[in-house]
Amino acid sequence: MRTAVVNFKLPGGGADSLTVEDGIITEFGVSGRYDRTFDLNGHTLIPGAVDVHAHLREPGYEYKETILRATQSAAKGGITRAFAMPNLIPVPDCERNLAAETEIIKRDAVIEIYPFGALTEGEKGERLSDIEGLSKYLKAYSDDGFCVNDLKLLEEGMYRVKAVGGIIASHAERRGAKDSEAAEYEAVAEELELVRRTGVKYHFCHLSTRKSFELVKAAVREGLDVSCEVTPHHLTLNKSMIVDADWKMNPPLRSAEDVRATIDALTEGVATIVATDHAPHSAAEKARPYDKAPNGILGFETMFPAIYTALVATGKLSLDRLSEAATAAPAARFGVGFGKIVRGERAEFIALNTTDYRRYSADEILGAAKNSPYIGMEMTGFNAFTMVGDSVLYKAKDVKEV
Repeated sequence: MRTAVVNFKLPGGGADSLTVEDGIITEFGVSGRYDRTFDLNGHTLIPGAVDVHAHLREPGYEYKETILRATQSAAKGGITRAFAMPNLIPVPDCERNLAAETEIIKRDAVIEIYPFGALTEGEKGERLSDIEGLSKYLKAYSDDGFCVNDLKLLEEGMYRVKAVGGIIASHAERRGAKDSEAAEYEAVAEELELVRRTGVKYHFCHLSTRKSFELVKAAVREGLDVSCEVTPHHLTLNKSMIVDADWKMNPPLRSAEDVRATIDALTEGVATIVATDHAPHSAAEKARPYDKAPNGILGFETMFPAIYTALVATGKLSLDRLSEAATAAPAARFGVGFGKIVRGERAEFIALNTTDYRRYSADEILGAAKNSPYIGMEMTGFNAFTMVGDSVLYKAKDVKEV
């Protein structure tokens, strides 16, 4: 299969066309005969995103979402690889339970999915999971959605994960803190002390307060092997904007000051990764009163337009920095590949429409769930084309096959 991809822009300028042969980028420019040609309508070509924080819900919660529809939604949003959190039924805390998830992934996923192994059995924080057995298939562990409050158990888990060459992704939230902000930064401080003792490779999920970022910044300067991510919603929304339960997540939306701190963390390189924390829920669940509705919002289809509109288009963040935080940085931190747009590499790229603004609609969401606070917002930077190997996983109407 020989494919021409034409009429695009690269963020740094240069080529406006390339050739893909049998899934590999063979040249910049076009020459000779092609089986097909895609005209990208002047959109901006960047690598496909690597999302290290997603909830795919299957197995166990298929009424919320399925792996097939979730990964179709991811491909539409420009995500070509994603890490699946372990809050499933059964929880992937041993090889047998992990197999229940990976069988569905192999059958249904349209993008590359990497399962997280649970750090504790059933994500209950009482006994450690089969870390060594799981390490034959994965290297990333998390109890996301829960915080391991037993610090002795967490320290033992750190030693064991380090021994197998893995990484822990932490939902830092300490029970009993005076408020949700303190719950986050107090947990970060306690866990950093354990990282200091154990030397484990450690990643903080969805940080959202200035104090948390200050702690991580100091830890990195100290030489600890730590990193953190920020989400599109904590970068672009604040608590004064909350309308209903479609705006409810954990950590919750913060003050405008914390949003500024989150943006600063990304622009200054304290937060090296952008991740969605994509969390589908059924309409019935999100229709409950706010305090009884579950935490979590959709993120796959709106990661790029939300950040591009609020930060890149306004000059607060460069497209290069956004691309790095969504592609190369998460891939490097979690030890997977990503789509380098260079000759000889596998095609794995997307094309952002950074010219046109449009209103995001619930009707266009490919996943089963619709719990997005971005519905109705006017945005730009939507993905228009996703190609992996020889497969076109998504094509917007303004991208033409000619």
